[in-house]
Amino acid sequence: MRNLGLLIVLFVGISFTGVKAQKRTVAGVTFPAKATVNGKTLLYNGAGLREKYTFDLYVGALYLRRPSIDANKVINGDVEMGIHLELVSGKVTRAKFVESVKDGFKNASHGKATEAQINKFMAFFKREFKDGDKIDIDYIPGKGTVVTKNGTKIGLIQGLDFKKAIFSIWLGSKPADTTVKKGMLGKV
Repeated sequence: MRNLGLLIVLFVGISFTGVKAQKRTVAGVTFPAKATVNGKTLLYNGAGLREKYTFDLYVGALYLRRPSIDANKVINGDVEMGIHLELVSGKVTRAKFVESVKDGFKNASHGKATEAQINKFMAFFKREFKDGDKIDIDYIPGKGTVVTKNGTKIGLIQGLDFKKAIFSIWLGSKPADTTVKKGMLGKV
C-alpha cells in the first residue's frame, strides 16, 4: 500500500513537471501560466512563433481547462478555452491579417463559419495593427467566441461551429503554420 502511494506521488510530480517545464516565453513574449475566461481558470498549454520569409510576425498561445496535445479534442471541445496572439512585428498589417485569416477559414478542417460570421469577425479589426498588439480569441460555451484587442472586447460571434472553424485555423489539419500548431500543443 505504501508503495502504491509513493508511485502515485511520483506520477503526479512527473506530470506537473512536464507542464511547468513548457516554455512560456517565445520570441521575447512571456505568457502567464493562467488566464481566466468566463470565470474559469485556463492553463497555458503551449505557444509558437509565426514566421514568414524569416520575419517574426506574432506569437500564439493556447489556454485550456486541462492540458492537451490532441488538436481534434481541442477544436471540437465545448468548454472554455482561448487562443492569445501577440504581434511581434510592425509588418503585420490589418490588411495582411484579414487576408491570412480569410485563407485560414478556407483551409479550416473543422466546423463551419458562414460568410456573415467571417465578415463580422473581420469587421472587428477596423484599426491598423502595431507591434505589441494583443488579440485574444476566447470561447465561452453557450455564448460563442469573444474577441478582445489589447484588453478591450471588440466583439462576439455565436456558435460552436464558428469556434471550431477559427480554432482550426491554428490547430487544424491545414494550419496557418505547423510550428505554431506544434508549439500551442506543447509538442516542441
